[in-house]
Amino acid sequence: MTVADELIDLRSDTVTRPTAGMREAMATAEVGDDVYAEDPTVTVLEAEVAALFGHEAALFAPTGSMANQIALQLVVPPGDELLCDADAHVVTYEIGAAAAYGGISSRTWPAVGAEIDPEVVAGMVRPDGYFAVPTRAIAVEQTHNRGGGGVIPLATLRQLRRVADEHRLALHCDGARIWHAHVADGVPLAEYGALFDTLSVCLSKGLGAPVGSLVVGSAEKIARARFVRKRMGGGMRQVGILAAAGRYALAHHVERLAEDHAKAARLAEAVAPYGVLATVVRTNIVPLDLTKHPLDAPALAAAARAEGLLISVLGPRTARLVTHMDASDGQIDQAAEILTRLLRA
Repeated sequence: MTVADELIDLRSDTVTRPTAGMREAMATAEVGDDVYAEDPTVTVLEAEVAALFGHEAALFAPTGSMANQIALQLVVPPGDELLCDADAHVVTYEIGAAAAYGGISSRTWPAVGAEIDPEVVAGMVRPDGYFAVPTRAIAVEQTHNRGGGGVIPLATLRQLRRVADEHRLALHCDGARIWHAHVADGVPLAEYGALFDTLSVCLSKGLGAPVGSLVVGSAEKIARARFVRKRMGGGMRQVGILAAAGRYALAHHVERLAEDHAKAARLAEAVAPYGVLATVVRTNIVPLDLTKHPLDAPALAAAARAEGLLISVLGPRTARLVTHMDASDGQIDQAAEILTRLLRA
């Protein structure tokens, strides 16, 4: 038995392990050399994902961060500007890659999670001018990780599309968990896709694949993306083994995300009486605000670990729980009991 088997791991939905069916799909995958665009399983996955979002093409990448950074380089020239929120993954968890790899200047609006005001964003746009850094693209995150898994409303996204069109900007979606938004709100993936020039979508968050994300866009953009991926060290060979896991995840694990949302709602209901719930829980992320609680986030995480429960620490007074397919109903009940006991102590 491994340590992972002994612990209830709610740190992230990236901790899942491939199911038996997924492993079988990986073992029997037809493969080729993807650097030569000759891996048939990758080619099929890319075509399937592009079609889901109503775009012409897609490109398989090893990580969500790489997929994001490839997409940003497609829409923002070096030295020009990206607008996003202060808690966006592209500027918070990607180690300055937009600047380091793309030469991209970033400017942010205050962190509000999914509650974006398009008028605020519009007011930040800088046109070409005398030594000013021109804005070239807007990026949003669906669902919003540090925003507690919040879902940006479709009406807000449509307003942002109008802002982008008015100012001739590109609109990028970090759609690592866009599958959760699709299941939570029932918005068709193609309707989301129609709003964005580029998207990154992740197969290893929530869907349970061990590796992989895709960049989605026009055929012209994806042709260029292939060169950018290679430049960043993302050219892969017989990667159909991993693409097969992604195809299996898309076929079997999207609709079941509703189960993870229900598990998160149960955890939220359990901790709500203790005044630590940071926001309304819509998807599979339960953010804990410990500002007014005697325990800080590291102390709560340490106490929880001693009880066999792993949670994430996002800041001195901020913690996070994430439900996923490897967390059983029984484990969720046990996690709720541990947390409520620690929080009321």
